[in-house]
Amino acid sequence: MRIGDVREHFAKMGAKLNVSVWWNGATIDRLIDRRHAALVEQAVADLRRSGWRVETEVTFNEYGERGSLDLFSACGAAQAVLVGEVKSEWGSMEETLRRLDVKARLAPKLAVAVFGFRPIAVGRVLILPENRTARRIAARHDATLGVALPARNREVRGWLRRPSGPLRGLWFLSEVQATGQPPAGS
Repeated sequence: MRIGDVREHFAKMGAKLNVSVWWNGATIDRLIDRRHAALVEQAVADLRRSGWRVETEVTFNEYGERGSLDLFSACGAAQAVLVGEVKSEWGSMEETLRRLDVKARLAPKLAVAVFGFRPIAVGRVLILPENRTARRIAARHDATLGVALPARNREVRGWLRRPSGPLRGLWFLSEVQATGQPPAGS
């Protein structure tokens, strides 16, 4: 059977199919996670250089919503928090934007528990690799992303320096490999 057929069958019943693949122990997880981890590493380094406190994989279970924030950062002096959703590859636009909205909506309450203050400014960014493919897909969905996440790198970095008010943006980051060098072709 094709996975799409199985998903469609479950969808008719209001169910969702999640598939886990195991191959040589955790080897496939490392292959899939390598690019995601590199982007998280770069974002953490950039945020720390900007003076932000950074937490990763902060879990939540609020009002029936469950999940984790890839990056949750705080600038206590500005009473600001940033929710970062890291994607090494584009997936479902609808699901990505919906999940990021949930996380940003829950951020004020989570900030009290994690950072000890209620923020007056909440930023949300979708963090993607700086490459032609990611940029091309973003351009293809420019109208949707222009509404949901209108800020781009320059505005995101400006907000990180002086956070005030809400931020909704796309943040394209160069991936850094273990050697500290960006990958070829980026």
